[in-house]
Amino acid sequence: MAITDILSAKDIESALSSCQADDSFNYKSFFSMVGLSSKTPEQIKKVFGILDQDKSGFIEEEELQLFLKNFSSNARVLTSAETKAFLAAGDTDGDGKIGVEEFQSLVKA
Repeated sequence: MAITDILSAKDIESALSSCQADDSFNYKSFFSMVGLSSKTPEQIKKVFGILDQDKSGFIEEEELQLFLKNFSSNARVLTSAETKAFLAAGDTDGDGKIGVEEFQSLVKA
């Protein structure tokens, strides 16, 4: 499954262009611009499955750093500060990774 099966290529392009500069990524505005925050829990779960590169059931820090690359191979990697802030926002149980339920909550926040 491709991310464009769930999200529109135009919305992805627009969302990525809004955070091209280092330290300009904001997960809330990105999820909104890309259209993810208006998707069903099942669709969000499918996107989570794409983001979970190693299929561990969690999105770890290394996968978060490459978050934008899942939307376009030309996208930049997140800075260390962006990655840590993103992880801190999503990791509600403090285990150092984001599970599917945590991701769904983060998207809907």
